[in-house]
Amino acid sequence: MEKRVAIIGAGISGLLACKYTLEKGFNPIVFESEEGVGGLWRHTTEFTKLQSTISTYQFSDFPWHSSVKVEESPNSQQMLHYLNSYAQHFSLFPYIKFNSKVMDVDYVGESSEEIIETWESWGGNGRPFSSKGTWHIGVQHTKNFSVEVLYCEPYCAHVQIKDNTRLIPNR
Repeated sequence: MEKRVAIIGAGISGLLACKYTLEKGFNPIVFESEEGVGGLWRHTTEFTKLQSTISTYQFSDFPWHSSVKVEESPNSQQMLHYLNSYAQHFSLFPYIKFNSKVMDVDYVGESSEEIIETWESWGGNGRPFSSKGTWHIGVQHTKNFSVEVLYCEPYCAHVQIKDNTRLIPNR
């Protein structure tokens, strides 16, 4: 059975979440509202820099390029290059759905008391909620402003996309 995970945003946290869920055998889909990775780094001026050096600000499994000096505080363009290189190196791009802004996430299912009790089941068994509910994820495409709703049952192997008129099987 396919284990799917939805991740919102392809900034630093989203890229890490994508990489590690892949390593754990999940099939992630990252919804990114922009045309590229980087999160807030895509909206800073070229003069914006980290307030720390690269020696204290890098992924443990992906060092900075040798062109960036260890004592240097990288600027926004260097940060974007680093994050793009990370996504490329770990083959994350196929899992990112660009120009896709998550507008709403709902779990439609059992009563809140029952859901709260099932949080205790999260202990590594991969079952976040009971099998009786469905996730509804509303996504707006930022290029044409169309909206689609993805439906997924917690234990299903397929996600279905609804675009106001028809259901389309996940590709």
